[in-house]
Amino acid sequence: MKKQILALLLAALTLCGCAKTAPPPADTAQASQMELRYADQFTVEPRADGSVMVTIGGADRFLLVPAGAQAEAEPGVTVLHTPLQKLYVASSSAMDPLARLGALDAVRLTGTKREDWTLPEVRRRMDEGSLLYAGKYAAPDYELLLSEGTELAVENTMIFHSPETKEQLEALGIPVLVERSSYEKHPLGRLEWVKLYGLLTGREAEAGAFFDGQAALAEQVMAQEATGKSAAFFYINANGAVSVRCPEDYIATGIALAGGRYLPELPADEGAGARSTMTLQPESFYAGARDADVLFYNATLGGGPDSLEALVAKADWLADFKAVQSGNVWCTEAELYQQSAGIAALIGELHQILSGTEDAAALQYFHKLQ
Repeated sequence: MKKQILALLLAALTLCGCAKTAPPPADTAQASQMELRYADQFTVEPRADGSVMVTIGGADRFLLVPAGAQAEAEPGVTVLHTPLQKLYVASSSAMDPLARLGALDAVRLTGTKREDWTLPEVRRRMDEGSLLYAGKYAAPDYELLLSEGTELAVENTMIFHSPETKEQLEALGIPVLVERSSYEKHPLGRLEWVKLYGLLTGREAEAGAFFDGQAALAEQVMAQEATGKSAAFFYINANGAVSVRCPEDYIATGIALAGGRYLPELPADEGAGARSTMTLQPESFYAGARDADVLFYNATLGGGPDSLEALVAKADWLADFKAVQSGNVWCTEAELYQQSAGIAALIGELHQILSGTEDAAALQYFHKLQ
């Protein structure tokens, strides 16, 4: 009887507004979409008021606030009202994730010229005039950025070499977000930055679904047994020196995740930091990569040879390499770097080549030298 009376009293208090109701449960779907599995160069903190605190590199803080909502100023925090609709994307690696999310309408300005893009949709938009070139990262067209009402400049870490540019943008009232995906040690950590672009453009659900699908594809490959094959990834510069990927770079890591062993094997401290490449003298590369089962020639920088004969003509000492003698030499396609959201497919193709199961005609990022 007492329980019934208490229940009636509580109901009455609730109706008259005298009882406090429990706060609504957190949006668990939203929290799941924001959860980071591989990326460690940014963090996401959803708040009860619907805003989201994003911290990049442990220092740069951005409060993403839904359009129409208000936010109290916090020291050292840049407030962005989302979804953003007028971006200046100076970081070319950010464009492909935005395209995969169907968010290119939010990009008005780019720091890459039309002829330097390999993404068809970006080229089409520049031809139509819906996407404009606003100068490269170190020399943007400030007048154009202001006249277009730019809400955010998305830069890569190269902007640190031109700090005065970042300072000028911010002095003009244009916030600057420096994306650090190149600092991610795991290839899927680089891919997970798609979630940040989803937050900025109001496409959180699409970003979460895209990442989960791509990660599942990559994880299927990563679960395979090692191929037992070794591979080197390189190109020869104009001075005859050899540029290779650092051991912790995403290409070198991708080869390992695809079941291969990356050569040359360099001391960890030589590949430390955020560098993606390092230069070796031919003698050092010869000693460390001569016995590689597979060679990948990076043709995206300055072009590449169109045949094995042309490769050896470029550096006759390559004729001694195991992969050259067996004919297992591959060149990258031009799309490799700008299609930054294609990491899962890249790992899959690396695995196919390393395991000898590839269908050469179906590969997107590599072609075989004959």
